[in-house]
Amino acid sequence: MSKRTVEIMDTTLRDGEQTSGVSFSSSEKLTLAKLLLEELKVDRIEVASARVSDGEFNAVKNITDWAKTEGYISKVEVLTFVDGGVSLDWMKKAGAKVQNLLTKGSLNHLTHQLKKTPEQHFEAIQQVIEKAQEMGIDTNVYLEDWSNGMRNSKDYVFQFLDFLTQQPIKRVLLPDTLGILTHFEARAFLKEIIERYSETHFDFHGHNDYDLSVANVMEALKAGCHGLHLTVNGMGERAGNAPLASVVAVINDFLPEITIGVKESSLYKVSKLVSAFTGFGIPDNKPIVGDNVFTQTAGIHADGDNKKNLYFNDLLPERFGRKRKYALGKTSGKANIQKNLQELGLTLNDDELKKVTERIIELGDKKERVTKDDLPYIISDVLDSDLYQQRVFVKSYVLTHSKGLKPSTTLSIEIDGKSYEENAQGDGQFDAFVNALHKVYKKEGKELPKLVDYAVRIPPGSTSDALCETIITWKTKEKDFTTRGLDSDQTVSAIKATEKMLNLF
Repeated sequence: MSKRTVEIMDTTLRDGEQTSGVSFSSSEKLTLAKLLLEELKVDRIEVASARVSDGEFNAVKNITDWAKTEGYISKVEVLTFVDGGVSLDWMKKAGAKVQNLLTKGSLNHLTHQLKKTPEQHFEAIQQVIEKAQEMGIDTNVYLEDWSNGMRNSKDYVFQFLDFLTQQPIKRVLLPDTLGILTHFEARAFLKEIIERYSETHFDFHGHNDYDLSVANVMEALKAGCHGLHLTVNGMGERAGNAPLASVVAVINDFLPEITIGVKESSLYKVSKLVSAFTGFGIPDNKPIVGDNVFTQTAGIHADGDNKKNLYFNDLLPERFGRKRKYALGKTSGKANIQKNLQELGLTLNDDELKKVTERIIELGDKKERVTKDDLPYIISDVLDSDLYQQRVFVKSYVLTHSKGLKPSTTLSIEIDGKSYEENAQGDGQFDAFVNALHKVYKKEGKELPKLVDYAVRIPPGSTSDALCETIITWKTKEKDFTTRGLDSDQTVSAIKATEKMLNLF
C-alpha cells in the first residue's frame, strides 16, 4: 500500500499555554522545544504569539538561537496578526522565520469583530504576506473560526480560499476554534475544500469541547488533510486541543495508509515533563499517558495475562516507553542522576546539572529516597529559580503549633541587604508566616500580592516520604502569576513558593 506522510505540528508551547493558569518560563520553553524536535521527532513546533511580552520574546529568541545552530529554524513557528507588519518586526528581532498569520475564517467574526469587508481584510492580509516575503519570512495562514464559517458563511470561506491560494504562502491552517465540529462535518468540510484546492497544503487544528477531537482528526485525515496541530496532554483553552499521544496511537493502529515521524516511545516522558512544568495534572485514566492505563486491578485480569495475555490489546505499554503494572504493587529504586535524565530524554548544561544534583542531595537528606518520578519536579524547581535575580532571602523562621494555642511564626528576612524580624499568629503555620511578612512589608510601605489559589501535589506513586510541590497563584492590581516551591515538608515548600513571589512582584 502506498503511504502518504502527514506533518505533525505541536502547539503545546503556544496554544497549549492558553490552558488556564499555565505559563512556561523561558528555560522550560527551550527545554521542551529541544525535546519535541530532537527526542519526539515532531515535524514543526508553534512556540509563541508575537508581541505578548518581553519574557515571550526572550523565550523565542533562545529557541531560535538554538534552532539555527541545529538546523531546525524552519520548524519553529510563531503566531502573528494582521497588524501592518508589527508582528513581523517582532519576529525578525526574535530570529523566527515562519509566521502563522491569524485571520478571520468566518463572516461573523469578520463583520462583528473587525468590522471590515472581505475585500478590506484580504488587502490587509496581502500586505502582511508581501512584507514577510521581503523579510525572508515564510507564511502559513490560520482561518480562525473556519468551522463556523463553513456552517454559516460558506461562500465567504471559498472567496477567502480563492484569494489565499493565489498568494505566496506555504500552508492554510484550519482551526475548529470553538470545538463545534462533529466528525461527519470535519470529513465533509475538509473533503470539499481539499478537492477544490488540490494543490494547497491544509492543516487541521482540532479542539475538544465535545470530546470529539480525536474522532475529528481521524475524519480529517480520511478527507486528505496534510498536517495536524496537536498538544501534549491535550492542553489548550477551555477543554483543550486534540491530544498528541492519542492521535499518534490512532494513526499508527487504524490508518495504515498514513505515516508520521513521531517517536511513540518518547510520548510518555514528554507528557510527564510537561505536566511537571505546568502543574497541569494528567488524569489517571487518560489514554496512553495516564497512570492507570497499563495497570490491571481485577484479579481475573491478572490471571488472564498469565494465560496467553488474554487481556492485552495492541496498545502495549512498551510502545510508549512504559511497563505494565498490577495494582498489588510497584517497584522503584535509586539510580544515577545522569542515567535518569537520559531516560527522561533531557539534556541539561553543566550549571543546571550541578544545581539539580545539589537539590537532590539536599532533598535526599530530608527523605528516604529520591526516585525518577521526583526528577521532573526537581528540574522544574531548579529552572524556575533561574527566572529572577534573588534580592529577598528568608533567612530563618520558627514555626510553632500547640494544642489550644494559635499557631505562630517568628521570621527573619533580608530585603535588598536589610534585615527584618517579626512575629505573628495565624490560623495555621503558613498563615502565621504570611502575617509576619505583611508586618515586614507594611514597615516598607508596600502591599503584598493577594493569595488567590493554593495547591499541593506529590509525584505519582509516591508514599508518605514524598516530595511536596506547592503551587500558589498570586494577584496584584496588574496581573496574576504563579510560583512553586519544592520540599519534603508541605509548609516549607509553601514558604519557598512565597520567597519566589517576593523576588518577582
